[in-house]
Amino acid sequence: MHFTSEQRLDDGVLEREFTLGEIPGILWTPASASASAPAPLILLGHPPLGLRRMHPRLLARARQSAADGFATATIELPGSGDRPRWPAIEQARADLRRAMEAGEAVSGEIVDALVLPLVDKAVPEWQAALDALLSLPEIGGPVGYSGGVISIGIRLALVEPRIAAAVLFAGSFVPRAMFEEAQRVTVPLHVLLQWDDEGNDRQAAL
Repeated sequence: MHFTSEQRLDDGVLEREFTLGEIPGILWTPASASASAPAPLILLGHPPLGLRRMHPRLLARARQSAADGFATATIELPGSGDRPRWPAIEQARADLRRAMEAGEAVSGEIVDALVLPLVDKAVPEWQAALDALLSLPEIGGPVGYSGGVISIGIRLALVEPRIAAAVLFAGSFVPRAMFEEAQRVTVPLHVLLQWDDEGNDRQAAL
């Protein structure tokens, strides 16, 4: 992990951008965090829209968490933001757009092509980031995961023993294969569904 920038915000939160290999990320720590009093950590998930675009919303979540004594961190998803384009995912996104613009049902094949490769690649990257973050003296456990692509959250909650609880944001595109994984998750969960959301189909999310 290599820190590339650092700024102290007006509420005392320390915002540091970092890279982990080719992966950009951001770490926010409350003013109270120190080696003698390490802060528990929340991993902030987000949709694959790019960290720059998502920064205002992520920062608002980070500030709220810092006020409660939590450090938060996020990383750029594969194929998003400043990371190299991912042709297979780009094609799946184009297929999704075509189906939705035509008013057609989104097939399971499109959802699988869009989500499953992202989960398979992103989850090990989150785990590598977690390794690096927990090596910092001012960061400690327990660890939570919050938001983002619900399938990534499900997989992380299932395979990463350091995650003690998760908040998942319901989305309408979930591969059927993730349902079996979800049934094996044992950590406490809080699932949020925005009831009126033009970007998500409520019934599909339910």
